[in-house]
Amino acid sequence: MTQGKSMTVNAFEDTHETKPVKPQSTATVHRDVRETVGEVRVEDPRIRCTDVNVYYGEKHAIKNISLDVGKGEVLAMIGPSGCGKSTFLRCINRMNDTVSSCRVTGEILLDGEDINGRHIDVVPLRARVSMVFQKPNPFPKSIYENVAFGPKIHGLVQSKAELDEIVEASLRKANLWDEVKDRLDDPGLGLSGGQQQRLCIARSIAIEPEVILMDEPCSALDPISTAKVEQLIDELRQNYSICIVTHSMQQAARVSQRTAYFHLGDLIEIGKTDDLFIKPRHQLTEDYITGRFG
Repeated sequence: MTQGKSMTVNAFEDTHETKPVKPQSTATVHRDVRETVGEVRVEDPRIRCTDVNVYYGEKHAIKNISLDVGKGEVLAMIGPSGCGKSTFLRCINRMNDTVSSCRVTGEILLDGEDINGRHIDVVPLRARVSMVFQKPNPFPKSIYENVAFGPKIHGLVQSKAELDEIVEASLRKANLWDEVKDRLDDPGLGLSGGQQQRLCIARSIAIEPEVILMDEPCSALDPISTAKVEQLIDELRQNYSICIVTHSMQQAARVSQRTAYFHLGDLIEIGKTDDLFIKPRHQLTEDYITGRFG
């Protein structure tokens, strides 16, 4: 009996000893520090933001944020709901102009030009900086007309043949051409959710933008459709700079080269994606990616 009890205790002790060890913290910046950790500048920026603030009435939603978006780069923005990711994204093509109570200060340069300058027309600006929203929003038109709409209103084509080329090229870039080439006259709203989102991406790139903003583009999609959009993002960065807001840290890790972590309107940490997820320097970043809050 004594020997049996001893064996039971030893078996418990062996099992206990094999439990995983908690990873050692790499964070060196205390969670109370609100200054941005990491290098906000890149050598060849497409977008350069300096001391950007956003106010909704008396609410200070974005606080003194400075960061660059490089050419041919995917920058992921992560953080808890309400931390300012989407608000900041909307600054880059002045979508916040549509909110009467919103006021934006600071400097946002696109290829060295201040997008908030008095001489800037937001219509061509939004052609240069296109946006893909969380929920697919095709126009109530045919697949063809969804893609052709932008080039026509911006005067990018002179003939039907040119327009046909742009529509096909855009659908090919969006990895959608083979799925819809025989039904271009069908309604865009008749496509599946994942196809609709890729149609919206095709519509965005048809106007030859320099930057594509994506606000949680996969949140309403199934895993297969999400994988297709993520593959598309990786292909598109060869020709465009891309900013993506996502609640999926796994997605951020898969598609981006750099990641920015936001918290309560502050840019807490920014850096190479692998470094930020494997060895975050700020305690708030570490808390978020390890699931302690958020």
